[in-house]
Amino acid sequence: MASIYSCKECGANLNLQTGQIYPPDMYFEAGNKGTLSFASVEESKLRFEKEDRIRPFFETLDYWGIQRKRTKIRCAGCNCLVGYVYDDGPPLNNGSTGQFHMGPSQVVPRAPRFRFKTKALRISSRT
Repeated sequence: MASIYSCKECGANLNLQTGQIYPPDMYFEAGNKGTLSFASVEESKLRFEKEDRIRPFFETLDYWGIQRKRTKIRCAGCNCLVGYVYDDGPPLNNGSTGQFHMGPSQVVPRAPRFRFKTKALRISSRT
């Protein structure tokens, strides 16, 4: 049985594939509450908007905060925010051994993870 994922605001089908969903235990529990993470999406049904913000966190006068880069995912039909794209997916399989040839590390390019808010989706099943 497959699921149909639609925008809750306008009802547009977002064409998200159930086979592309990450297992819930692949990412830490606290950050995934109320979300579904997908490996890929159909970009024609969505709009992407870059976001670069600094959260206020002041340890000293010279420290301005934590910089956070992510991309907002919006429904192409109604421009409603449905989720975010993060670059913390699995490592890309390009044969890279990482920095200093000592195995995978943070410098290895990672696949994007498309994280959708369940409260912004209407999930129905089809047989």
